[in-house]
Amino acid sequence: MYKYFASDYAEARSKFLMAAESADVPLWQFDHPLTGPNDEALGTDIVWLGARDARHVVVAGSATHGIEGFCGSGCQTGFLTENWKSRLAKDIALVLVHANNPHGFAHQRRVNEDNIDLNRNFIDFDVETPQSPGFAELHPALVPEAWDGPIRESADAAIEAYKAREGLPAFQQVTSRGQYNFPDGLFFGGSGPSWSRRTIEGFARKHLAEAKRIAVVDFHTGLGPRGYGEIIGRGGPGDPQYERTVAWYGPDVKSAVVGNSASVRLNGTIDFGYRRSCPDAEQTAITLEFGTLPLEEVHEAIRADNWLYAKGGAETSPHFNSIKAQMRAAFYGEDSKWKQDIWARGQEIVDQALNGVGN
Repeated sequence: MYKYFASDYAEARSKFLMAAESADVPLWQFDHPLTGPNDEALGTDIVWLGARDARHVVVAGSATHGIEGFCGSGCQTGFLTENWKSRLAKDIALVLVHANNPHGFAHQRRVNEDNIDLNRNFIDFDVETPQSPGFAELHPALVPEAWDGPIRESADAAIEAYKAREGLPAFQQVTSRGQYNFPDGLFFGGSGPSWSRRTIEGFARKHLAEAKRIAVVDFHTGLGPRGYGEIIGRGGPGDPQYERTVAWYGPDVKSAVVGNSASVRLNGTIDFGYRRSCPDAEQTAITLEFGTLPLEEVHEAIRADNWLYAKGGAETSPHFNSIKAQMRAAFYGEDSKWKQDIWARGQEIVDQALNGVGN
C-alpha cells in the first residue's frame, strides 16, 4: 500500500502512468505549457476504467490544490494497481483525473502558475464576480512587505486583532471563501478560466456528455482531524444533491451550508465545471478532506507560501526551504499511519460512490 504514494510530483506521475499501462486502460494526456522545478514535463493525465459508453460515472480527482495531490494520487495509483476495473458493473465507469493542477503539485504549492486557487476558479466570469466582504481590510496583513522584523510583527498583530474581534470562523470565511480582486493575494479565484479549468471542462464536454449520472469525488488535505477523511457535501437538507449524498455515504456527511464542516462556503469549486460541461447529467459531488495539522498552522503555511511568491523572491529567498517544509507538513502526512488511513478511507468512499451512482 505504501508504495502507491510518492515523494514528489514526478514520482507520483510516473507511478500513475505505469499503473495505467499495466492496467491496459484508455489514457488521455494533456501537456501543461510550463515545466516543473527540475524542468520536468507537467500534465493532467486521465484514465477510464470500465465501459466507455457507461451512463453512470464516478470521477475521482487529485491535486485540485497542487500540493494536496500526494493523497489522491496514491489512491488513484492503488485503484489501478489493484484492478478496480474488474469491480465495475456493466454500466458504471471510474474516471481518474491525475493532477488537476500539475504545476502546483510539482512546485509544491496549492495554487497554480498564476497564483489561482483552482477550487475558486470555476465561477461564471461572464457575470459579475462574487464579492469578498472584509478581505480588502486583511489583505495587507496577510501579505506583508517583509517576513521578518517590525513589518511582520505589525501584520501579525492586525490579524490577531481581527480574530479577537470577529472570531476564528469569521476570519476563515473572509480569507478563504475565494476573492477576485487581489491577484497576489490568498485564495485568488482568477480573472478568467485557467489552463486547468479549460482542460477539465474540455474533457468533460467531450467524454462525459452522454453520462446520465456523475459522482465527483475530489481528494483534498489540510482540514479536520489528522488522517480522517471528512465527506463534505453540497447544499443542505431538502436539496436533492445533499439528500443523495447522505443516502450514499451515511449520516456523517458534512456541509458548509449546514455549518458543520471543516470547510467554509466557497465560490467556484471544481464540481461546477462538471455541472457546466454536462448539464443533462444528475451530479452528486463531494470533497473528501483529510486532516493534517491544526487549522491555524495550515492557514499560516498557506500565508507563508503566498508571501514567498508575492513578495519574497521565491527560490532566492532565505525562507524558501523552511516555507516549503512548512507547506509539505501542512498538506502531506508522510508517516505510515496517515497513508494507511488515506488508502483505507479512499477505497471506502470511492466504493460508496460507485454503489451510489449505479443505483
